[in-house]
Amino acid sequence: MGKPTGFKEHPRKTVPYRAPGERLGDFLEIYTDPEEEHLRTQGARCMDCGIPFCMSATGCPIDNLIPEWNDLIYRGRWREALDRLHKTNNFPEFTGRACPAPCEGACVLGIIDPPVTIKNIENAIIDRGFAEGWVQPRLPARRTGQRVAVIGSGPAGLAAAAQLNQAGHQVTVFERADRVGGLLMYGIPNMKLDKAVVERRLDLLQQEGLRFVTHTHVGRREDFDPGHMTRIMEERGLEIRYQDPRELRAEYDALLLATGATRPRDLPAPRRELEGIHFAMDFLTRNTKSLLDSQLADGQYISARDKDVIVIGGGDTGADCIGTSLRQGCRSVVNFELLEKPAARRAATNPWPQWPRISRLDYSHEECRQRFGDDPRVYSILTKEFIDDGNGRVAGVRTVRIQWSPPGEKPAFREIPGTENVWKADLVLLSLGFLGPEAAVAEMLGLDLDTRTNYQAAHGGYATNVPGVFAAGDCRRGQSLIVWAIHEGRGAARAIDGYLKGNLAETCSSSGHAE
Repeated sequence: MGKPTGFKEHPRKTVPYRAPGERLGDFLEIYTDPEEEHLRTQGARCMDCGIPFCMSATGCPIDNLIPEWNDLIYRGRWREALDRLHKTNNFPEFTGRACPAPCEGACVLGIIDPPVTIKNIENAIIDRGFAEGWVQPRLPARRTGQRVAVIGSGPAGLAAAAQLNQAGHQVTVFERADRVGGLLMYGIPNMKLDKAVVERRLDLLQQEGLRFVTHTHVGRREDFDPGHMTRIMEERGLEIRYQDPRELRAEYDALLLATGATRPRDLPAPRRELEGIHFAMDFLTRNTKSLLDSQLADGQYISARDKDVIVIGGGDTGADCIGTSLRQGCRSVVNFELLEKPAARRAATNPWPQWPRISRLDYSHEECRQRFGDDPRVYSILTKEFIDDGNGRVAGVRTVRIQWSPPGEKPAFREIPGTENVWKADLVLLSLGFLGPEAAVAEMLGLDLDTRTNYQAAHGGYATNVPGVFAAGDCRRGQSLIVWAIHEGRGAARAIDGYLKGNLAETCSSSGHAE
């Protein structure tokens, strides 16, 4: 597992991003190409820890064989490292770019030192695999004659489809957008995940036998709001086909719901209806679509140019809104965070190997410092109301500072008197997370929901209450990470494969034939 004394000899050194001033001028990926010697040195830091917690329940959900490919990179055996990586991860080029790396948070070295740069090494392995031509289509050895429909082409749907295809089933993936990829295509900005990287993998999956059907909204037309991807497409004159999920269930041997958690959490503050207040995903989706369609020349996006932007809510989506606003040429940008500022180091209540809840500087925060000289985030702040400019447009946001109570006390926080403030804003972006999947599919199929309105299906089995209908990813477990979506997709594929084999065995038995 790397060089036995490597973690003592070499400090952690991540692969740097492009310089903030340079990358702010485009929507190209923020990453630089690492030197091989750099990666071998970082791989050498992977210590012989005995129990690799990077692969534990608090580490990598898909059980990546991290110590093995770290060691192989240290030894310069790249092709073997790629083979080990692909054994557990269908899409390392996605997790290597857009995953927050819970594996690094659980790294044993992280108890005493900064952890191994696992994410950098993973990304370098798969990128080299494509560059060297090692990643080639793998055609199934045989076909079973059974057909599976997958609704949703995000990471969960694609992972399930890829696994089911390799098992020999004929898989069709339905996507309502004009491009396949779901969150990977339209939810993550280009600078974090270039769409050529997504299309490269999609081309491979098609060569392996997957069938993609776009422009198809599974559900009812009346069930989406103005920011919905289907509405965006209709605005642009793109034809949409509306598909009844009950017809799909009747036509296919099994149906997998991998629709994501797409209902955004709203902010019911006074004058929320003002023009200029948008959900974050609407802002990001429209920008990416316009970028892909015309390099923004069509103007079919929500523009932050010369505007004072306020992003309410943090996380990756909030950071992406900041980065996109900067690239569009905003006049200023501020990010409101309801929670307190995290500590610089782990608290006693957040021990290893839990995910470290510490203060981090994301790529767009660094860019904001470059552009405006300061971090855009303001912590422990509560939005009270939106300000009208007199013509129905947002002109500002009124806030108050809050003091959080000790854990377990109620109320959770109190407003601090005398701290009210009005912030100028021409554009407000709501990045408050998601509440679950849209209701139409569940209603039409008669699916049971859990207490959080997700499709009810037990982890591991992934079967809903409707025979032959399965659910995986954010629509089942709630808003989560790409790596968890891949985990769920792979697990659902195993469950569906078992279900189909059981049906086939029953059919053969009743007809007097053995499989």
